[in-house]
Amino acid sequence: MSGTVDTTLAGLEKMGRRAREAARLLAVTPTETKNAALRAMARALRAGAPHILAQNRLDLDDGRQAGLTNALLDRLALNDERVEGMAAGLEEIAEFRDPVGEVLEMWNGEKGIRIGKIRVPLGVVGIIYEARPNVTADSAGLCLKSGNAVILRGGREALRSNEAIAGLLSEAAAGAGAPADAVQLLATTDHESSIALMRLPYLDVLIPRGGKKLKDSVAENARVPYIMTGEGNCHTFVDASADVGMAVDIAVNAKCQRPAVCNAMETLLVHRDIAPRFLPVGLAALAERGVELRCDEESRRLVSLPSVKAASEEDWGTEFYDLILAVKVVGGLDEAIEHITRYGSGHSEAIVTDSYANAQAFLARVDAAAVYVNASTRFTDGGVFGFGAEIGISTQKLHARGPMGVEQLTSVKFIIYGEGQVRG
Repeated sequence: MSGTVDTTLAGLEKMGRRAREAARLLAVTPTETKNAALRAMARALRAGAPHILAQNRLDLDDGRQAGLTNALLDRLALNDERVEGMAAGLEEIAEFRDPVGEVLEMWNGEKGIRIGKIRVPLGVVGIIYEARPNVTADSAGLCLKSGNAVILRGGREALRSNEAIAGLLSEAAAGAGAPADAVQLLATTDHESSIALMRLPYLDVLIPRGGKKLKDSVAENARVPYIMTGEGNCHTFVDASADVGMAVDIAVNAKCQRPAVCNAMETLLVHRDIAPRFLPVGLAALAERGVELRCDEESRRLVSLPSVKAASEEDWGTEFYDLILAVKVVGGLDEAIEHITRYGSGHSEAIVTDSYANAQAFLARVDAAAVYVNASTRFTDGGVFGFGAEIGISTQKLHARGPMGVEQLTSVKFIIYGEGQVRG
């Protein structure tokens, strides 16, 4: 398997050189060849499902012994349906419009030169991610379609699963005509290898998918451009005019549907005027689903449940990845937005309200990649937004923001046509 290498500096540099050459070839690979490779990758996943699931069971056994939470085990777990989902996702990517070579603009410049702007691949993409083996397939497919070579480095929890998936993908892509090193996996998970990848000069861009610890490490160590994704300290604000039933449904979905993903709600903010009506019902519904509630003093006075604990200052800034929720009563819209501004990660934020003015103010003033009115933050997803699979959800503003699909994995190049013109 071309994706398994040692962790010495020489080994990583060799991987980087191979990726750079693969990227050079991928940039001019015909769309038909890339699509054939994606379909071959999908077939390989289906055929290799028994091997993938066997390796995943070993990862799950290790995860249970290591004390991973149920939510994190759910992120790690694969089954026939999830493997089929990865395969179907690759086939969906094959149907996407190929952005590479698309002419965005053409205009006449000085002395009659003809100037154009076209889409081009980024080059070599490095992706560091945690215990979600489906990211291996999604990232490989999106990078290949957009003409980028990719170096994948997953978390230790999913090492066997990632090796099985990446091996099948790499072999299938090469067999269908894609460059042999278009998809490579760094099959080690020690801290030193992660730092070395962050500093690998052959990368054109690094995309970390994880929480605050990974984000801080990238900010400290990366020597190549990076796009921050994955950290999701998301809030839902229940405004004074909210429909209580709607607010309960949204809060339960945002926290409980998949608590270990980046668009799950981590803090529930409740307007003081609606708190006596909403909190007893809403927090009871959350507690029934096993949510541990970490509440401020005012919300604790309104609710008497065994799952209620006192919130700490640290809780407001924590992405729990679990059935844990911070709860706070606020005086109004301004205080809610102030709290989100201070503690939010710029991912997804929601307001539940019947006030058009407050909805519009929330949309305008909250600085996040996705801002919702009367809907769950769980919708922040490339597939839901119509982009298909995503390589991550960017929480920064350059060069992409929000769910990143094929188009967001490209840059631009200026092309100029002349007839002998020289500048005077």
